[in-house]
Amino acid sequence: MDLDSIKPDQILDAKGLSCPMPLLRTKKAINSIASGQILEVLGTDPGSKNDLPSWCERSGHNCLGAKDDVGFFHIFIKKG
Repeated sequence: MDLDSIKPDQILDAKGLSCPMPLLRTKKAINSIASGQILEVLGTDPGSKNDLPSWCERSGHNCLGAKDDVGFFHIFIKKG
């Protein structure tokens, strides 16, 4: 899947937050969208690149992938 073509239904800006805040905010944001919708998480905490995909697996959501940007990264999550 081409991550640049994804149109997220919601964007969560978690830049500058450190563990566990990006994950906690992601959990809250994913609860506010409908099943099948896409959440884009913007972050700077390196641990989130591992934490969020593994949380998706445990929670029944689909991590569509991550891409690096200048000074931060994007993670795309499809709600299960």
